[in-house]
Amino acid sequence: MTNLDTSDTTEESGPGGYAAARLLLLQEKERPGPPRRAALARLTDDWLAGLFAAAAPPRGTALVAVGGYGRAELSPRSDLDLLLLHDGTADKTAVAALADRIWYPVWDLGLALDHSVRTPAEARATAGEDLKAHLGLLDARTLAGDAGLVAALRTTVLADWRNQAPRRLPELDALCRERAERTGELQYLLEPDLKEARGGLRDAQVLRAVAASWLADAPREGLDVARRRLLDARDALHLATGRATDRLALQEQDAVAAGLGLLDADTLLREVYEAARTISYATDVTWREVNRVLKARSARPRLRTLLSRGGGAKPPVERTPLAEGVVEMDGEAVLARGARPERDPVLPLRAAAAAAQSALPISPHAVRRLAAAAKPLPVPWPAEAREELVTLLGAGEATVPVWEALEAEGIVTRLLPDWERVRCRPQRNPVHTWTVDRHLVETAVRASSLTRRVGRPDLLLVAALLHDIGKGWPGDHSVAGETIARDLAARIGFDRTDTAVIATVVRHHLLLVETATRRDLDDPATVQSVATAVGTLGTLELLHALTEADALATGPAAWSSWRASLVADLVKRVAGVLAGEPLPDPEAAAPSAEQERLAIEALRTGEPVLALRTEPVVAESEGTEPEGPEPVGVELLIALPDQPGVLPAVAGVLALHRLTVRAADLRAVDLPSGLGSGSGSVLVLDWRVAAEYGSLPEAARLRADLVRALDGSLDIPARLAEREAAYPRRRGLAAPPPRVTVAAADSRLATVIEVRAQDAPGLLHRIGRALEGAAVRVRSAHVSTLGANAVDTLYVTRPDGSLLPDEEAIDLARALEEALR
Repeated sequence: MTNLDTSDTTEESGPGGYAAARLLLLQEKERPGPPRRAALARLTDDWLAGLFAAAAPPRGTALVAVGGYGRAELSPRSDLDLLLLHDGTADKTAVAALADRIWYPVWDLGLALDHSVRTPAEARATAGEDLKAHLGLLDARTLAGDAGLVAALRTTVLADWRNQAPRRLPELDALCRERAERTGELQYLLEPDLKEARGGLRDAQVLRAVAASWLADAPREGLDVARRRLLDARDALHLATGRATDRLALQEQDAVAAGLGLLDADTLLREVYEAARTISYATDVTWREVNRVLKARSARPRLRTLLSRGGGAKPPVERTPLAEGVVEMDGEAVLARGARPERDPVLPLRAAAAAAQSALPISPHAVRRLAAAAKPLPVPWPAEAREELVTLLGAGEATVPVWEALEAEGIVTRLLPDWERVRCRPQRNPVHTWTVDRHLVETAVRASSLTRRVGRPDLLLVAALLHDIGKGWPGDHSVAGETIARDLAARIGFDRTDTAVIATVVRHHLLLVETATRRDLDDPATVQSVATAVGTLGTLELLHALTEADALATGPAAWSSWRASLVADLVKRVAGVLAGEPLPDPEAAAPSAEQERLAIEALRTGEPVLALRTEPVVAESEGTEPEGPEPVGVELLIALPDQPGVLPAVAGVLALHRLTVRAADLRAVDLPSGLGSGSGSVLVLDWRVAAEYGSLPEAARLRADLVRALDGSLDIPARLAEREAAYPRRRGLAAPPPRVTVAAADSRLATVIEVRAQDAPGLLHRIGRALEGAAVRVRSAHVSTLGANAVDTLYVTRPDGSLLPDEEAIDLARALEEALR
């Protein structure tokens, strides 16, 4: 239901009033989409023509719709772009009065108006200086008055546009690029701007302008449908919000989907992404053609000079062979004259691989011909087809535009039928930069730089392409993906052994990073479980490379040298197990010299002792540079006499000082008695922390606050609540409730509790308080955060060090979940 005001129906509105008629039209359910936009334009045309006629216009004047209104594309909250055109013969006062008689009724109804009053010469001059004004005039349409005056202006403006195209189109291209940098790519944004983002309505308008220049034309297939789909989405957005907005915000998507009769917000986004992808591809092809034509035109005078001097014939167009049936011509990969795609089913992959390896775009005409004429590959694929796919995936960044060209003509889904389920599929986690299909291609691009680290780069690249293929199915995408990857690998022509490896890597592609960041690597059960799942050193090697490629392709928040170092440590330990080396006994591990020194000092003084070690963490991962001190690579060592309340106290103090916790290891160290007032039992905590912003606090300040927290003089919950009240977080979608489970970790050392919750300052402090109330001992804590989501894994025991019985562990999880709500 729109918020349009109906209280201001004036006499100029006509019988029943324009505002009332407009509101009734927008409330109709029977005429959505183009019919409603056309009807709204007609209704508005009639109203404005009535205003014009009632104002007794002088001779030589006309009311003109330009821009989107000129195209009769009025959305419910669209601006009215109007030009009052006059030939200059009428009195200026009369023209100004005519403008007022039209503009003020529009404003009185609360409609947005973009208006101007000009002669044809002034309009032409403005267009020559203002590119956007020139584009708007290309769609000029007479509403009332002197139609001949408007037709003459249109003819002149269009002639200027064509004559000035070599100068103005590069300017327009630069504007489009700048806008794309500012607003992003519509086909990948969770909250896209339907008009301004790359692939949106503005780009569709630009393609019309380029076509009007006669210099180049966009691929037509699907373009009108894509543009109409974005206009329909904008209509529904205006009606849902009652505002003139083009940004498809998360909180509006369900209402917009319902307004369009779609199943849900994901279906809406997929349709919007499909439309944007069509427009983006057409945009790329069109600007490439524009640049080619302009380059050829600039070369003609020089060519004519050379020919006149030499008297020779026009030199032939250069065609450089790239592969069998594929040549380079005019900066594109095209089919050779003798290519026969109807007899060569491998040609689409061969052409794509040759183009990507040469860092060339593949000609849209070539892709269209391949899609229409090439026969399907036999199943399983021949070895050449499999090798060409691997070559394409291994070409790095150049793979992306070639893959997009294949997708635009449906070749990818013909080669890999399961691709259709992930095509344009949104990922709701804001950590993800791309849709599922683009993320898969991006992961292959990242993996191409890691192929020197593995013995089977072909398996790495194919596994990278398929690792999230199960996201198109319900349930655990890794489980579904294993089955799909097994089928596709066999289809591609891998033998049974290689197919099993690819399926295993897809099934466990999250295993290394989740284990490294959420489990205790000193627990033998952790390392043994990974070794059992992986099975061989070769598979472990592939998983390690895929883990890094997957994280780098996800987004900047998904990978750091800290995560890389944890994964590398886990891989090293698992490799030892697979090589037959015995696992060390964590219970027998002695404290480090630094830990023992601090423990002795704490026992001697009876007070906490702290040490901050700020050396940067260096990842043992090729291509990952140290970032020191790295965001999560600062080590904080604390030793203090064993006592209740240590975990919540330390976690609370760190939260007050805006330190983010990534891992915490707690161990009791027994020292000889007689060193101090203590009993000989000291608790040593090894934390990994990072400053949220700014520099690290001094150890002395941390120690002073920790002493106060332990003796009760520092009220941490109250201080955290004060800070939250002083700096409230931005309102947005409500976070899902926390979830606490007992993890099946098969640990002999502790019961493993996993907490999934919204990341917030003091979360670990709240968890620690709840655990203290449950009278359990925390052995270690491992914190993993991606975006706004935190996963805290806690290794807990009874006070005597024994594991919790199953029922007791379940009760603890329930109590902890309730405490965090």
